[in-house]
Amino acid sequence: MNDKSLPKHIAIIMDGNGRWATMRGESRSYGHFKGTEAVDEAIQGCLSKNIPFLTLYAFSTENNKRPEDEVNNLMKLAVDAVNDNIDRLNENKVKVNVIGNLETMVPEVVEKYKWCMKETENNDKLTLTLAFNYSSRDEITRATKKITQDVINNKITSDDINEELISKYLDTNNLPDPDMIIRTGGEKRLSNFLLWQASYAELYVTDTLWPDFKKENLLVAIDDFMNRERRFGLVTNKNFKDEK
Repeated sequence: MNDKSLPKHIAIIMDGNGRWATMRGESRSYGHFKGTEAVDEAIQGCLSKNIPFLTLYAFSTENNKRPEDEVNNLMKLAVDAVNDNIDRLNENKVKVNVIGNLETMVPEVVEKYKWCMKETENNDKLTLTLAFNYSSRDEITRATKKITQDVINNKITSDDINEELISKYLDTNNLPDPDMIIRTGGEKRLSNFLLWQASYAELYVTDTLWPDFKKENLLVAIDDFMNRERRFGLVTNKNFKDEK
């Protein structure tokens, strides 16, 4: 194995904050707060391996259906996280990127993340993408509407539509597809996360709840990835010989 087998892009479904807090007799909000600390662990793990892209599922469109006080707390945490970590992000040369439907988000949160993206835009060690008010079906729906409008406006024709063009209309148009998707908390589903982009991503599920997910846990997941054989639908030479 060598550095060429390292994942270039890791995406994480950060699950388990609420359960972690409940097990300790704490509020779900406290669990979300502790979860923000695990974000730095993931960042440090990627930096230690020179992995250039990390995407975190921070807040789904479905999360808006949670109790109002929990959603409000999550919005406050989102703002506080930027204020508390902007210096560390710049010190570590981390560029922040945000995907999702920001049009329906709390203006204060949108403005804070726009500011954060501007403040970190020249950093080049790691691109940290936060999926905020994001769901893959919503992303694909929005992309389809944009494509339809561009066909109507004669910017493109229906014959131009292919996988490459659709990818350019997605929120992740400036990112490579993820090589690996990690889900903490033990659930075995994608939960409407990067459905288009995850077509050939390796899945790694751990029972570790997100607040307990440390740099060392990420390195274990990376080692697991490096020991897998990625075939992208093809047949390996070994399997072909065995069949002969």
